[in-house]
Amino acid sequence: MQNGKTTMLYVTDTQYISHRFKGLTHILVECNYSMEIVRRLKATGQLDSELWRRIINSHMSLETLVGFLKANDLSHVQEIWLLHLSNNNSDAKLFKKTIREITGVPVYISG
Repeated sequence: MQNGKTTMLYVTDTQYISHRFKGLTHILVECNYSMEIVRRLKATGQLDSELWRRIINSHMSLETLVGFLKANDLSHVQEIWLLHLSNNNSDAKLFKKTIREITGVPVYISG
């Protein structure tokens, strides 16, 4: 917290975030799918091409979120909430563990 202020970033239903931020204390961000999972599902026929395109063109992947977090100043971040996880294309435990390992802050999954 800078000067006792809470600065929150809330982002969902986006493929990526091009902006960079400083001084954030709370991040609430979509982490809808993993490229590894959707590639596997597509390869086995469990995910059709139309849905594949819609997912990767309108939602944020774990891999994209990792890149975003690494590109930003996280020195004041107190917690991260992962939002909008797909029922079929995500792994909540893996996502939470991955983001926790790269940020060092508590990570929560929004139900």
